[in-house]
Amino acid sequence: MQEYFEIGQIVNHFGIKGMVKIVPYTDDITRFDNLKTVYVAIKQNKKQYMIEEVKYHKNMVLIKFKGIDKVEDAECLRNGILEVERKDAAKLEKDSYYIADLIGMQVYTDDGKTLGVLDDIYNTGSNDIYVIKTEEYKQILLPAIKDVIKEISLEENKIIVHMISGLE
Repeated sequence: MQEYFEIGQIVNHFGIKGMVKIVPYTDDITRFDNLKTVYVAIKQNKKQYMIEEVKYHKNMVLIKFKGIDKVEDAECLRNGILEVERKDAAKLEKDSYYIADLIGMQVYTDDGKTLGVLDDIYNTGSNDIYVIKTEEYKQILLPAIKDVIKEISLEENKIIVHMISGLE
């Protein structure tokens, strides 16, 4: 399983005191209020930063890191990816999963046919869309609803789906 989860990307500095502006990758941006540290990954380097302050502005997260006190320091973090350790990730509700844990799982129909591998997940607002890549490199798009997604087993690395009319 993946050890770190991406929760946002630094897109710019904010103000003159070293604050950074972040595009959040999480459904609930207020989860940043509960974080004490994050990792910033830039290229092949990953460094841990302590959070001094969190604010919100126009669906963006503004963070002041300890030791980042000038615009020039904040600018060096631009395009960095914010990550948290799995143990610090937001707790999930029953029958909810981290996308990172689902990507790459084998997908089968409820009658035993192999469909392919879960390649991506898109959120449409009303529900997620699972993108299945077949052995022929075609895509099958499945809505992540109870009528279609019948079983997810992280232990067995498989997802069982029911192909309702119109999906094939």
